[in-house]
Amino acid sequence: MQFTRTLVLGVVGSLAVSAGAAAAVPCEGLAGLTLNQAKITTATVVARGPFVPPGRGGGAAPAAGARAGGAPAGPMLPEHCRVVMVLTPSSDSHINMELWLPTTTWNGKFMAVGNGGFGGSIQGFGEMATAIGLGYATAGSDTGHSEADGPNGMFALGHPEKIVDFSHRAVHEMTAKSKQLIDQFYGRAPQFSYFKGCSTGGRQAVMAAQRFPEDFDGIIAGALANRHIQMHTAGVARSIELARHPEAAIPPATAQMVTRAVLNACDTLKEGFLNNPRACSFDFKKLACQGTATEACLTPPQLKTVETFYGGLKNSKGELIFSGQALGNPLPALRGVAEGGTPGGGFDTVRIWAFQNASYDWKTFDLDRDMPIINSKVGFVDAVDPDLSKFKAHGGKLLLYAGWGDTTITPENTVLYYERVLQKMGKDQDNFTRLFMVPGMAHCRGGDGPNTFDAIGALEAWREKSVAPTQMIAFNPQTSTTRPICPYPQFAKYKGSGNVKDASNWACAAP
Repeated sequence: MQFTRTLVLGVVGSLAVSAGAAAAVPCEGLAGLTLNQAKITTATVVARGPFVPPGRGGGAAPAAGARAGGAPAGPMLPEHCRVVMVLTPSSDSHINMELWLPTTTWNGKFMAVGNGGFGGSIQGFGEMATAIGLGYATAGSDTGHSEADGPNGMFALGHPEKIVDFSHRAVHEMTAKSKQLIDQFYGRAPQFSYFKGCSTGGRQAVMAAQRFPEDFDGIIAGALANRHIQMHTAGVARSIELARHPEAAIPPATAQMVTRAVLNACDTLKEGFLNNPRACSFDFKKLACQGTATEACLTPPQLKTVETFYGGLKNSKGELIFSGQALGNPLPALRGVAEGGTPGGGFDTVRIWAFQNASYDWKTFDLDRDMPIINSKVGFVDAVDPDLSKFKAHGGKLLLYAGWGDTTITPENTVLYYERVLQKMGKDQDNFTRLFMVPGMAHCRGGDGPNTFDAIGALEAWREKSVAPTQMIAFNPQTSTTRPICPYPQFAKYKGSGNVKDASNWACAAP
């Protein structure tokens, strides 16, 4: 998580207001408010000091300036009112959330932040630290469960309402209660409300635009896990298929051979990553064994495995279950379920969420038969509706992004959702949504390419000043690489001379 905002920081001071004189309810007084299906457990003023992540799952925070387990303190946070709450929108809901309210530096706006993986704790504290440093009132939740409810997806065993909370209810209820308390504390509603999330947070982001189009005025959605159910089931299916056909497994040396072959053909600038993977094609049949099978070539079963890895998993009808990996990203060694083990790729989504069976026998799994059943039971978790017309009518702006170097969630999945929005709503939608694909960036952050950019500043300018982002300058602090990232399908094109690490030698171009 990035604790500082980079590049365009903006001026918070001109919008900052003091909560002291105008507040309808002082910080400590918030704890006495009666809320529908929610309870405030603490509301305390936190003095200005270095950021230290509070305890997981809604636990208590160390005092300002304290160090948890000897960890160095983070960036300085302004004085704020820290509100800890539990939301109970259903009889089986227990959603931990926190709302931080700047006491003297509020910029008049609100920013909610998302989660990762299966959630289970307030994972967005770093993003909240960034937001409050910019003057935002900010909130995050644990998605409705904690480690005490079980690891990964086990929390949902016998608790279907908790799946609903994870799906969409936790973010919506957190947002509604945050706006209510902002109004109570400052004496007025936020002028703009934003959401920022990546991975599961990216799914939460587009889910909000689809289900609750008036919750946010602008949304930043990265590395979409919006097809959570399909993605996890596809991972399980691939693992089981390799268990049933071990001859199709990919050993490490063969995986490295495939990766080198693709980079040799497509990485023309020798950067170690592909600037625009869609500009290159590669025929994996060229790597097929011509005689004796060795680790330096692909047998027919291995060829099918590689083509599925990059082309996506499909059922027997040829329907795409989940998109494949982008060219240039490394092929890992692939094998089936280990002896006595369980399938990879999100097995709890299948056995616990869909079938409610901790003893589910993966050997009985059948993709063609079971995928429709799984979708009928928990498909509502997937945020796939391409009709964002109500969010657009609300004046909402949706800034999508993904790293082309993401090996956790295939970047093609984010491209696929964006393209489906255009197919549904018409090709000219860049007045409310734009997608930025980041060369060499890994999952949400990091990677060898330019991986740090100011999405918040771009969204603010777009929503508040009607200045649409035509590019964002990204940089990699480890390699001193800078490059423009462009609204898809445009991409950054090298001008042909000069240092490839310098953004001035690149320009956005149409494919």
